[in-house]
Amino acid sequence: MKIQKRILTLVSVLILTFMITSIPILAEEGGSGHYSPGSMSSFIDGVPAEPTFIMRLNYLNYKASSEIILPQTGGGLLGRPDALINALGLTVLWAPDWDLGWGDKWQFAMSSTLSVLNFNLSGDLNFNDISFGYQQGDRTALGDLVLMPLMVNYNVNKDLNINARLGLYAPTGSYEYGRYINTGKNYWTVEPTIGIVYFGQENGREASLFMGASFNQENDDTNYKSGTQIHFDGTLAQHFPWLGGISGVGVSGYWYKQISDDSGSGANLGAFRAEAAGIGPVVSWIDKTGKYVFEMKYIKDFKNENRLNGDTFWLKYVVKF
Repeated sequence: MKIQKRILTLVSVLILTFMITSIPILAEEGGSGHYSPGSMSSFIDGVPAEPTFIMRLNYLNYKASSEIILPQTGGGLLGRPDALINALGLTVLWAPDWDLGWGDKWQFAMSSTLSVLNFNLSGDLNFNDISFGYQQGDRTALGDLVLMPLMVNYNVNKDLNINARLGLYAPTGSYEYGRYINTGKNYWTVEPTIGIVYFGQENGREASLFMGASFNQENDDTNYKSGTQIHFDGTLAQHFPWLGGISGVGVSGYWYKQISDDSGSGANLGAFRAEAAGIGPVVSWIDKTGKYVFEMKYIKDFKNENRLNGDTFWLKYVVKF
């Protein structure tokens, strides 16, 4: 009976995850992928070390521009682009109390995120070698579906955890060929990530590092396949007692690099490899019970190649049940 209940619960969660989506930053063919700088970079983003159920509210503000020409997911090219994205997402994470035979130091989890985006984009549009001049518009819609059906954490000791996860991004977001503003990307991405989180229980110091890679499939409508990307996100912070809980102040940053060429008949700008890096402050607060966690961060890009150059602002609020 217990096994049947576990199977029923697992099926229910998998059905739920197929109903919820993630926050994309920009059109993949515009120089960035499903990966969002700062989305996984600190202790708040780690896989739980013990059984729990978590709901997390994410707010993202991203404002950027460029002087280069970028290919768009809906086809065509956009010159001198300006972008503004506001996104609100709800993450659901479940770490079940299952004995998988791995020992007490291992914990399994799964998660997914439902998001709504408002995407404002402008620039000089060219589609099928026809110039449409300066265009400006916005769209509010859902993004692509992300599943993280496999998340594991190994509790090395009270201060150190090592985790791994597999992200699967499905092309379920709002997309239309020929439309220059799309919140969906119209292709699959597989994204494995490894995280190392040190959080000193006595000294309050945090050193977190998340390393991932994004493997993209081809956009069948535009015949464009974006190259493989690697990305590193990290945080250094000091945590201390304040306001009846534990507060943290530190710095967070990322580095992103495309390690293979864009390809396909639609890749009319050639290899179009991208690279970017950014850094900025981060603050956090944990209530005395550990059930409520808040984080705010700002990341300023200081290096960009074949991507929009901009600022990323995150608000994350976690409730543990």
